[in-house]
Amino acid sequence: MKEYGFGVDIGGTTIKMSLFEMSGHMVDKWEVPTNTADNGSSILDDVAAVIEGRLVQDGISKESVEGIGIGVPGPVIQESVVSGCVNLGWERVDVAKELGAKTGLKVKVCNDANVAALGEMWQGGGKGYKNVVMITLGTGVGGGVIIDGKIINGSNGAGGEIGHMFVDEEEEETCGCGKRGCLEQYGSATGIVRLANRALAADDRESSMRGAEKLTAKDVLDAAKAGDAIALEVVEKMGKILGTALANLACVIDPEVFVIGGGVSKAGGIVTEAIRKYYIERAFKSCRNADFALAELGNDAGVYGCIYLLLCDEA
Repeated sequence: MKEYGFGVDIGGTTIKMSLFEMSGHMVDKWEVPTNTADNGSSILDDVAAVIEGRLVQDGISKESVEGIGIGVPGPVIQESVVSGCVNLGWERVDVAKELGAKTGLKVKVCNDANVAALGEMWQGGGKGYKNVVMITLGTGVGGGVIIDGKIINGSNGAGGEIGHMFVDEEEEETCGCGKRGCLEQYGSATGIVRLANRALAADDRESSMRGAEKLTAKDVLDAAKAGDAIALEVVEKMGKILGTALANLACVIDPEVFVIGGGVSKAGGIVTEAIRKYYIERAFKSCRNADFALAELGNDAGVYGCIYLLLCDEA
């Protein structure tokens, strides 16, 4: 194993980049804008140029670099080929081959939610476990499934798309994926606000949420913590749907731990306990002792996971 590695987490707005020692120590991190012009044709050129510049700046030879791990917002096949990234303008791109040719370094590629899961398993809330399900409750619901320390990508690179599990046949609104009744419509920040607005419209009881100029998930969760009855019912419903979904998932995966991240997780125990309550009630008996943990690495989870990708051959 060589001394250094680069972690690159490509988002639709910014590219998060980090230089690591392969022991897991982050030497430095920085961000550059994502240039999505011309269908993102210059993104890999930009990444290559920044890495080349960093090597010169720090006096690091390529012979001492293990490689580059990359997270991308789309499905990935065989740790190399991106099969469509709408946010970047990409269709089918062999990222490992193209960036490898530009830099002369080994490149491994994975979906951004999956590398975040790997990062949390390696150095975050899932540290010490090898069978992990990570759920990110943000604008949407993302996820990553790890079995025996290896991420499950699936045949189409869509493994871990937990947010699009079907959970409600009576839902009439459409999810961003085009279906109706997805987990994302209930467990995300957007979904929590939607549930709260529905509850407020159907219930004339007093609620502190009615005073919000533009209701946010934080408003709902803060109101629940303060004992607001309607907000507590919203959290209960969210917990019921998420807990049931994870109980179903556990019948297939049997994880040691569920790591919960994303902006909604910042509310802490009120979220995890609502989910855990229904999980324990509905999980198969042999799976009920799974732990629940909060993610710890925040926005750095992806770059940590990118470095772990480079370690997988050695794990």
